[in-house]
Amino acid sequence: MRFGVLGQLAVWTRAGSPVRVPEAKVRALLAALLAHDGGPVSADRLIADLWRERPPANAANTLQTKVSQLRRVLGRDAVTHEPAGYRLHPAEVDADTFAELTRQAAASADPRTRAGLLADALALWRGPAYADFADAEFTMAARTRLEEHRLTALEELARTRLELGEHARLADELGPLTREHPLRERLRATHLRALYLAGRQHEALAAYEDLRHRLAEDLGVDPGPELTALHQAMLTQDPALTPVRRGGNLPAPLTGLIGRTEARQRVRELLGETRLLTLTGPGGVGKTSLALAAAGELAAPDGVWLVELAGHTGSLAATVAAVLGIREESGDPARRLTEAVRGRNLVLLLDNCEHVIEQAAELTAALLRAAPGLRVLATSREPLRLPGEIRHEVPPLALPDAISLFTARVEASGGVLDDPAAVSAICARLDGLPLALELAATRVRALGVRLLAERLDDRFRLLANGSRGVPARQRTLWAVIDWSWDLLTEPERLVLRRLSVHADGATLAAAEAICAQDGLDVLDALTGLVDRSLLLALPGPRYRLLESIAAYARTRLAEHGEQPEIRQRFLAHYTELAEQAELRGPDQRDWLTRLDAESANLRAALDLAEEPTATRLGTALAWHWFLRGRYRDAHTATTGSWRAAFALLTDDPGTDKSTVDSPLATWFLAWAHLHLGQTAAAEALLTEHPGDRWLTAATLVARAKLAGFRGELAATEAAGRDSLALFTELGDDWGRLQAMDVLAYAAEVTGDYPAAAELHAAGLRIAQDLRLWTDVSYRLSGLGRIALLTGEPERAADLHRRARDRAVEQANPFAETFATVGLGLGARRQGELDTAERLLSAALAWNRGLAQPYYGAPLLLAELGFLAEIRGDRAQALALHREGHAIAERLADPRAIALALEGLAGASADPAEGARLLGEATALRAATGTPLPVAEGQDVSRIERRLRAELGARYEAEFSAGGTRRSPR
Repeated sequence: MRFGVLGQLAVWTRAGSPVRVPEAKVRALLAALLAHDGGPVSADRLIADLWRERPPANAANTLQTKVSQLRRVLGRDAVTHEPAGYRLHPAEVDADTFAELTRQAAASADPRTRAGLLADALALWRGPAYADFADAEFTMAARTRLEEHRLTALEELARTRLELGEHARLADELGPLTREHPLRERLRATHLRALYLAGRQHEALAAYEDLRHRLAEDLGVDPGPELTALHQAMLTQDPALTPVRRGGNLPAPLTGLIGRTEARQRVRELLGETRLLTLTGPGGVGKTSLALAAAGELAAPDGVWLVELAGHTGSLAATVAAVLGIREESGDPARRLTEAVRGRNLVLLLDNCEHVIEQAAELTAALLRAAPGLRVLATSREPLRLPGEIRHEVPPLALPDAISLFTARVEASGGVLDDPAAVSAICARLDGLPLALELAATRVRALGVRLLAERLDDRFRLLANGSRGVPARQRTLWAVIDWSWDLLTEPERLVLRRLSVHADGATLAAAEAICAQDGLDVLDALTGLVDRSLLLALPGPRYRLLESIAAYARTRLAEHGEQPEIRQRFLAHYTELAEQAELRGPDQRDWLTRLDAESANLRAALDLAEEPTATRLGTALAWHWFLRGRYRDAHTATTGSWRAAFALLTDDPGTDKSTVDSPLATWFLAWAHLHLGQTAAAEALLTEHPGDRWLTAATLVARAKLAGFRGELAATEAAGRDSLALFTELGDDWGRLQAMDVLAYAAEVTGDYPAAAELHAAGLRIAQDLRLWTDVSYRLSGLGRIALLTGEPERAADLHRRARDRAVEQANPFAETFATVGLGLGARRQGELDTAERLLSAALAWNRGLAQPYYGAPLLLAELGFLAEIRGDRAQALALHREGHAIAERLADPRAIALALEGLAGASADPAEGARLLGEATALRAATGTPLPVAEGQDVSRIERRLRAELGARYEAEFSAGGTRRSPR
């Protein structure tokens, strides 16, 4: 976890996502621990900090509750207890990062490096330290100390910028700061120097007089020696006050560069390997900011010089010469420039070359040939394409860094960030483009982040209010992209606007099919768009537009009247792709991967489709959706038996489940019924398919599952083995996985736990390889169940927790409940009865809420019934076991029936009837070949011991009598 105290208290994951710390006292506890800089804090100190003079009645227990709540948010090991008290173990605190950056700045002899480090450090401040605990006594010392460090860093940055020649800007910028802190002599001295160097000597002398009066009135002292000497030097206009100009003209940074630490280092490294480095990337990605930050850390005897080309017209050589201070004379400016730089050792930063790319390339080549000591760092939306050039693509910010930048800019403008999910959505939808994020940040004060996120579909109107002082082409999001559009060829514009119909990138084949036009070389246009940073080329190859560029291109597509035709091409291409997919057989993995990559495009095609194409596409995608656990998508888009099956899997009571159509769809409907344990409905749909080997294998595995529900283990094993063999011949790994599952079930029921574990482990490897995450969850639960049965409770709990996490990720309540039941079983066997009851009751409540009964209900009812019996609540135990028995009889599941009978035996008030019920359960298990495994017999053994003690010699007779009867109760 990362912690923020430089502003309101904040917590982020390592990935940068905000973490919500609920409840005011828990937040106060975290603040108190952070305010002690990682040292231990006694319980008494924390109680005093949190409740002051009004502690709760049982303060120690209440504090322990708050610590437990904090651990649930941060992780158990984040807060430890030792003899001296509680200690927080933060991975990273922004105050520590601030201190380290200022330490590095103090150690640096280079003023540009120092300025960059100090700007980065100050960018970490999101407001006053511990802003939401400004009135808390326990943060006072930390707040005072941190504020002093902040002001010291501001003073040092101002002095460094003065050293870099930024006196004109500082003269204005330091005015408000000195009014806020009028008695800080070091700050006032820097302001006086800046005013004097900016030619504002009268204001500088007046400011000195103001300070002298304030010091005398407020503190009764005179200005210190430094200020007195400075005042005298200004009065005499001492030449020593005017520094010699350093080589170079880079501006000092006004804000820190967020999220580019590694990129800066990489740029410096590359400029050590090459004399020409071009930073490319889409408009607004921050090429100039990165180049300036990296260039500011370079050393060159003759300086580092920025040449801004965005508004350039005329001779490029003359522009560069003017920047370098080369005297203007008659003749060829390019020749004069090359002669002037021939023996010099310097760095040129050519910024925004794209609109003068030919001139820039020609001049750069000439300068590099003439001056061996010259290095060129260029920024452009396309490379210069010169020998020896290294192109370094500047990517958008990763989401954590995008959130940090957006947060910093919003808080700097006084906005409120009250919805972490909306902040994350804004940063993701704006592709991590720094310019777009900064434009969006200006809207937060008026709209708030939630409404801003909702309005991003109209981003070009929304993000049209940029900062003053930037070029017009950077003041709106539309203008940024429009600048690039104007530089494209007509074929590139055509391909760009037609590509925009894609929801998430396109393969080369898709681009050629959808963008085709007579005489057009689509690949050539794609190459041009990639070179101009308007199109991302991903492995595959796959071509993807950033969301903002795609939105711009869709507007252009509509303007050209091409939208209806291109949408039809898009729909035809992806319908054909879905129908070609071979998801049953040896190419299953490859096709799953391919359809996964096209998931968003297929969804978009389905949204466009009308009948009968919509049904064609939905049917073609049904199996893919099933394998990926996207049941609701499939339920919405399919018809007939497919729709009926997915209605069962999504617990939709309103869909007709009687429709029957293709053999595959009919089999799948049977499989869905089996998923819920509805054996009769499934059996009615299962038929033989001698001409279709895949359906034959699938029917075998379904019959194996059906036999398992009925306790016919020999049939389960036989059909399961035959199915596994046939699926193996067909190369269908999903089918192998299902066959292994039923065979593992049979092995578990018969007590062959090593075989069951081996089968579950093999199935887990298949599921992971195919990325079938719901099946991964079930296999983990299966392994957890075996671990529980073999006496490994800790491993069982770990496996079930991992299974539940996977199921939650997939939004699959069936798999989640299956894992939760495993955790409940483990908790009961460990004697954690309250935890077991909570977990099992939650699972039962979910089960009872289903439109269709789920076969897991009898186990839940039995477990809760045993819990009630152990606690002495016989009435509750009887009610639960009777309900479980009724459901088990309806499902015709002999193991579940036997379990319910065993539960009723324990809850019965009549010992003789209890013995008869045990006898009946034992006979049923023997008749179906499902004897009670030793590892599962704790409850039955306990009940049997009690009944033997109560009945004495009568027990055997009553037990035997029960074994001869069989009737529902």
